[in-house]
Amino acid sequence: MKPLPTWVWIGAVTLSAVAGMVNVIGYLGFAHQVVSHLTGTTSLLGVALAQGDGRSIGFLWGVLIAFSLGAMCSGLIIQDSTLRLGRRYGVALLLESALLLAAIPMFERHGMAGAWLAAMACGVQNALATTYSGALIRTTHLSGMFTDLGIGLGHLLRGLPLPMRRLTLSGLIIGGFLGGSLAGAWLFAAWHYHALLVPAAITGVAGGGYVAWRQWTLARARRVA
Repeated sequence: MKPLPTWVWIGAVTLSAVAGMVNVIGYLGFAHQVVSHLTGTTSLLGVALAQGDGRSIGFLWGVLIAFSLGAMCSGLIIQDSTLRLGRRYGVALLLESALLLAAIPMFERHGMAGAWLAAMACGVQNALATTYSGALIRTTHLSGMFTDLGIGLGHLLRGLPLPMRRLTLSGLIIGGFLGGSLAGAWLFAAWHYHALLVPAAITGVAGGGYVAWRQWTLARARRVA
């Protein structure tokens, strides 16, 4: 794994914390449904299909489709698989912020649409994390991060060299997600669904700041040219 720019480390940890907050808020809500990853959702869909539970089938299919639509929108916006400054990450982050804000009134009405919008926001975010120099970065779920840590432990027991950068990144993402989950639980207890204002603010400020920075650099480059 080649060295990653500092902004990649900061962004990965911040977005993992955002995903932890959103996931916990979704879980503590009316449907007790996680929204940042789809493994458990797909398993629950299998159960619902076996039981013929039409309402659950529709809801769970909606979560799966919404997450996928979010990832699709992110792909349309960024249009590249290489993590690099200059891409349209700011627009995708602003879209995520808007989806989280829109989810608040939907959640408060105990409607399925709130979970769908939150899942779509997570899909947008997850598609932001892409392959960079062989390092797989994902911020909305942790299976890969824990797998990397397990592989590293196996290498350590065999006396093999440890991929310290990758292990450190995995540990930081896990810590960020856990910290975000803890914050999400506290925020939900105090503000209920309005707790989503915090991750919406983080992604909105980050996205708006990135867009402003990108426009400034483009304007400066035109002046120099």
